[in-house]
Amino acid sequence: MGEPDAVRQGFIIRPMTTRWTPHVTVAAIIEREGRFMLVEEHTADGLRLNNAAGHLDPGESATQGCSREALEETAHSFTPTALVGVYLTRSRSNSSGEDVTYLRLAFCGELGDQVPGQALDTGIVRTVWMTPQEVRDSADRHRSPLIVRCMEDYLAGRRYPLDMVYTSPEVLATQG
Repeated sequence: MGEPDAVRQGFIIRPMTTRWTPHVTVAAIIEREGRFMLVEEHTADGLRLNNAAGHLDPGESATQGCSREALEETAHSFTPTALVGVYLTRSRSNSSGEDVTYLRLAFCGELGDQVPGQALDTGIVRTVWMTPQEVRDSADRHRSPLIVRCMEDYLAGRRYPLDMVYTSPEVLATQG
């Protein structure tokens, strides 16, 4: 018998007493006229491409977080209109060796106008518009292994109502 898949792939198996906490992220799948908007950003692993995406902050719903991240990373307003999918992935940073699991909620929606005076988040270099094939061909530069999967699900017409992601009122309550 061989080693478990996780060991062969170089992941550390944690003892059952360790509490597992995936990082919750939100991503905007932005398409216009057959092209997808990605952001080019500096990371610990070098210059990478990603969806406008980031961690969900305390006190916000997933759609609010997605709108915020899109604004911070593209300088455009974004209104989620549908859930494209919920994704669980695991990756290891090339620079630090950190093993992290991510739970990504990906939304498509309406890209609004550029917001005058809105600076791009620290580390964001620019936005780029790419065809689906260009996105596929640039996979070696992707920050997340989910970029292509989310795009393919979008292209396949996967759209779920926003109310599939329920936010309890206690989440939105002011932190005390």
